[in-house]
Amino acid sequence: MTPNLTKLAKDLRKNATQAETLLWSSLRARQIEGVKFRRQQPLEDFIVDFISFEKRIVIELDGGQHAEDRDKDEERDTCLKNNGFTVLRFWNSEVFENFEGVLETIRRKCIDT
Repeated sequence: MTPNLTKLAKDLRKNATQAETLLWSSLRARQIEGVKFRRQQPLEDFIVDFISFEKRIVIELDGGQHAEDRDKDEERDTCLKNNGFTVLRFWNSEVFENFEGVLETIRRKCIDT
């Protein structure tokens, strides 16, 4: 991990998207099954949106740019899976339109792992 990634992660925390802010409001402070999540966490050569090291879960929120850059997402997912993480991906619109469903999916994954 490079120092540049750490600085970028801090910048991303300060400039979170609306979807990230909304989801973080329910992930922070161990609100889901007592599981600790971090946000904008450097890992290997990537910065993940949310991560639980305890449960080995990564949550990625995808905006429109991800539809165009699937190769990079696949590379990231492969790296994370090789490191023992399960990756949950949600579209930003899904967070806004089905927030309770997103939280339930995360909650179930926390219980199952």
